[in-house]
Amino acid sequence: MLNIAVLVSGGGTNLQALIDAQSSGKIKGGQIVLVVSSNPSAYALERAKKANIPTKVLRRKDFKTQEDYDSALLGLLESYQISLVVLAGFLTIISENVVSHYPNRIMNIHPSLIPSFCGEGYYGLRVHEEALKRGVKVTGATVHFVNEVCDGGPIILQKAVAVQQGDTPQTLQRRVMEQAEWELLPRAVSLFCEGRLTVENGIVTIKGEEQ
Repeated sequence: MLNIAVLVSGGGTNLQALIDAQSSGKIKGGQIVLVVSSNPSAYALERAKKANIPTKVLRRKDFKTQEDYDSALLGLLESYQISLVVLAGFLTIISENVVSHYPNRIMNIHPSLIPSFCGEGYYGLRVHEEALKRGVKVTGATVHFVNEVCDGGPIILQKAVAVQQGDTPQTLQRRVMEQAEWELLPRAVSLFCEGRLTVENGIVTIKGEEQ
């Protein structure tokens, strides 16, 4: 069984999707053994405690330098023998130093069809606000590996979600979560833990599936 750490900052709805998937046996070959929050009051911590998953709070502002923070995070991950790091609404920057220690082993969920509405500053409701401003008819979610480019890592899974007339950023955000994010993230985590993901030249191949 591979050890999984989930990094959070807020309500933890994607963490809950992972916990539920784990409880129902949908994550094969892996288990969540640690939840790290950048916010001591994040409700995601309560979700983890209810599932008896160890938690830790690491705030960037508690460390003098990025290097100190990186060392603390890496030390924590190593102490739990983490094989996969999942960013589930984590709002602290993951440095190149951390990424280099976990190449193609850090996974992120983004609420759009990358490369649309992604990159620096595109997170939370802003993604959906920009999609509605642009008048797109289809949006969705993307699970990707993390590299040194913001939202620029190899794409693992994507799912489209229809934009409906009269949508607000809030209603669109909810639909994208329900129809895409909560389905894609547990599936991507399971595929990784089953050893079914390979990355070559920036392209992810899923073993056992038609491309």
